[in-house]
Amino acid sequence: MSDQHSAAHAAEQAETRWVWIVAAIIALLLGMMAYMSLHWITMPPQRMETVNPGTLHLAGEFVEANLGSATEADGSITVRLVGSQYSFTPQCVVVPADTPIVIRATSADVVHGFSVTGTNVNVNLVPGYVSTFHAHFQKTGDHTMPCHEFCGIGHAAMWAHVKVVDKDTYARLAQKQGRLSCAEHS
Repeated sequence: MSDQHSAAHAAEQAETRWVWIVAAIIALLLGMMAYMSLHWITMPPQRMETVNPGTLHLAGEFVEANLGSATEADGSITVRLVGSQYSFTPQCVVVPADTPIVIRATSADVVHGFSVTGTNVNVNLVPGYVSTFHAHFQKTGDHTMPCHEFCGIGHAAMWAHVKVVDKDTYARLAQKQGRLSCAEHS
């Protein structure tokens, strides 16, 4: 009888030890969550830009006349676009090859995202926030840009194009027109 009692006591001690180990792990994880939550509340990301999704089309950086690709005053190329159910505006952008490009985008309604095939471009668009991504397209060509965040029943048809042209073609097109999309390139 004492062997059974001794075995039961050993099993009870092992179970108690594991309860304490699991409780310590849970307490550590909860402590880490609390610390990170307080950290993000007291120190929000510095580069977070916000925008009012209800007035995108009325004023500011993302009005329709300001969308597409453009050469900025400092010579850099900036692409601005807006995702909304179930399209991107503009539907196609023209960018120069072998040139640093800044993509600035936002959403007018729900969470969207896009990736440009054959590149490392992968951006999420959250309503109320401006997403900025730095890209560099090595070669000329056409790339598909599908929405990769489910945004509703028309999600499967939500895609656009990126047309990469040589620097001379881009410069010639940019002289004629301030903002470029594929409509001007055709």
